Amino acid sequence: MSIVLRPDHPLSEDEVVAVARDGAHVVLSEDALEALTRARKHVDDLAGGDRPAYGISTGFGALATRHIPAERRTQLQRSLVRSHAASSGPEVEAEVVRAMTLLRLQTMATGHTGVRPHTARAYASLLNAGITPVVGEYGSLGCSGDLAPLAHVALAVTGEGQVRYDGRLVDAAHALAEEHLEPLVLAEKEGLALINGTDGMLAMLLLACHDVGALLKVADVAAAMSLEALLGTDRTLAGDLMALRPHPGQATAAANMRRLLAGSPVVASHAGPEDTRVQDAYSLRCAPQVAGAARDTLDHAATVAGRELAS
Repeated sequence: MSIVLRPDHPLSEDEVVAVARDGAHVVLSEDALEALTRARKHVDDLAGGDRPAYGISTGFGALATRHIPAERRTQLQRSLVRSHAASSGPEVEAEVVRAMTLLRLQTMATGHTGVRPHTARAYASLLNAGITPVVGEYGSLGCSGDLAPLAHVALAVTGEGQVRYDGRLVDAAHALAEEHLEPLVLAEKEGLALINGTDGMLAMLLLACHDVGALLKVADVAAAMSLEALLGTDRTLAGDLMALRPHPGQATAAANMRRLLAGSPVVASHAGPEDTRVQDAYSLRCAPQVAGAARDTLDHAATVAGRELAS
């Protein structure tokens, strides 16, 4: 299975999961490579011009007014990555790092970051070779960006830092050599473009949304089985009753339970007038409301994730 990255086609949650967990192959489309080439020309023009351009011919942050001569700009970008690769704590799960790497690559493929096609190919090669940079759990700046996590990924493609490769913890340079990949030498602006983004937190959000979606389906199955085992009634799941409080997640959960219980001989066995119970326990008759609230929350999270994927 291959996931093709295009400049105007955001990744889907399923595509991110396929690369992060299943090792799907990543391919840059011709449109993406053309977009990368066009954007890089702008950066090269700025680099060769007389006017200062932030992060290209100047320093960063408080050093934005400091001119950087052409012969020191590669060192500047490398130093930026090295200085920010400072996360700590336990290793972040490999699937999160792979998703984060893919999301940064997709951002490059839009043609808005100014990196070279060669740099984007290096990220695709890292993913396709199964080389996973080691990233510590702590160090993100939140809304200001996953600077430290992304810096560790950028560090790995330059042949520095540690990675997980073939089930082992090894130096990035060793893993790249094993796969016959050349360490990347960063050009103007590339260090800046590789570490500025919220791809780490988006990666975790997408994987969590995927898992919660599956868990909620299991919750509906468990609720339906419980209702059946406890000789409950499915009448509280009726669509017209759900419509009286039209929360979409609740309606979905009730519809799932109705489908699961449709034609159940166990439910039918006590549906007549001889059943004198007034109502089932809350845990049965309000199961759709509980699962529904979780679904509505998931829908909000998925909406945010979708917007970030398109950003």
